[in-house]
Amino acid sequence: MDNRKMVNDITAMDEDLAKWYTDIVKKAELVEYTSVKGCVVIRPYGYAIWENIQRILDGMFKDTGHENVCMPMFIPESLLNKEKEHVEGFAPEVAWVTHGGNDKLEERLCVRPTSETLFCEHYANIIHSYRDLPKLYNQWVSVVRWEKTTRPFLRSREFLWQEGHTIHETADEAICETERMLDIYADFCEQVLAMPVIKGRKTESDKFAGAVATYAIEAMMHDGKSLQAGTSHYFGDGFAKAFDITFSDRNNQKSYPHQTSWGVSTRLIGGIIMTHGDDNGLALPPAVAPIQAVIIPIAAHKGGVVEKARELEKTLGAAGVRVTVDDSDNSPGWKFAQYEMKGVPVRIELGPRDIEKGECVIVTRHNREKTTVRLEAAPAEVVKKLGQVQDGLYQRALQNRKRRTYDCKTTDEMIEVMDKNGDGYIRAMWCGSEQCEAAVKEKTGAGSRCIPFEQEAVSDKCVCCGKPATTMVLWGKAY
Repeated sequence: MDNRKMVNDITAMDEDLAKWYTDIVKKAELVEYTSVKGCVVIRPYGYAIWENIQRILDGMFKDTGHENVCMPMFIPESLLNKEKEHVEGFAPEVAWVTHGGNDKLEERLCVRPTSETLFCEHYANIIHSYRDLPKLYNQWVSVVRWEKTTRPFLRSREFLWQEGHTIHETADEAICETERMLDIYADFCEQVLAMPVIKGRKTESDKFAGAVATYAIEAMMHDGKSLQAGTSHYFGDGFAKAFDITFSDRNNQKSYPHQTSWGVSTRLIGGIIMTHGDDNGLALPPAVAPIQAVIIPIAAHKGGVVEKARELEKTLGAAGVRVTVDDSDNSPGWKFAQYEMKGVPVRIELGPRDIEKGECVIVTRHNREKTTVRLEAAPAEVVKKLGQVQDGLYQRALQNRKRRTYDCKTTDEMIEVMDKNGDGYIRAMWCGSEQCEAAVKEKTGAGSRCIPFEQEAVSDKCVCCGKPATTMVLWGKAY
């Protein structure tokens, strides 16, 4: 692999990771800051990545029977207060509207931090019989959470997301839906974003406000910290009881339905940057890259070069590749660096000598491997290379996770491992006590990320108190 640094405008990761991240989101033209702290302009290139994420996920949702709806962005305070645990969980992050024009509102309106209460109000109006169930809904909207510390994509005050909300006749149906959607998120992250994830259940202290159970996918970033990449929640009938949502069941008895919600957000773009980016900028998974291949004419001023590049562009486009030709008057070296920084998976170099030989040079972004191919074979070879980029990014991220995952039996061992190796995942046993969970975080700085579905007995004693353990927990620091 060619590790030469081509983009000097980006701070090295090892020098300052936070500055490296900011440099990428700015210089790759993903976002621009605004006068509202914690809110950004998502620029066309950044939004194009989100559009591809949205397009693919929306197709997966529709394939599983979900329909898109759109709820209001304002929630009356009285509606939000109907579910006490839910409102208490979100109270510190809520933004309130108190005036309409110059007039003070009779009741404060919450700017949507999430939409459970709005869906509940709607369900109460439209669900009367078991024949009305299930409702499998999703919406693509923005939400507002008044975060104190912000970073573009990873944590912002306003962000874009999808939130699925479903309601079911039985608990079993709702639980199956919760798990099914978590599987869809995991498949999407791994097969589309090349981002390995660990599926698991959140501890009671870390579950979503108002949920019976919260499930999550956790992805490890470059530096060993974790990113909660998606969540799926089972609500039981708690919201239904709070909002008086009832239906006549198959025995003509009054029953409460069972609900779920699940969501991912533009945080996934931050995850892509922190999982795959390097000191030269972005490295985008092909499926969500706005440009999958860029053709760079060499000696473009010479007759026939640009024309041949345009011809190649057409054949690649016909093969389903998102491709562009950069025939601007910038130097080839500048263009190489520019598209490296933007994370374009494949670069194609085409000059007079290549044309004479009927060839072109293909360079893959993740490892800079160069391949010379016949022009007529280029479309098939580019498609093949895109697959190699996808697999290469995934394997590199997986190896990072394996290298930074440790088994520990005591909190002292956890501290020693983290001091020696830096951040990462620690697999350690837990007795189930919230006091022990809190003590581990206080002593080590590593919180519980999830209780992995794939369990393994690291030891038989709790990492904190030494009493008999009930489960293995994945611990780590998180964004």
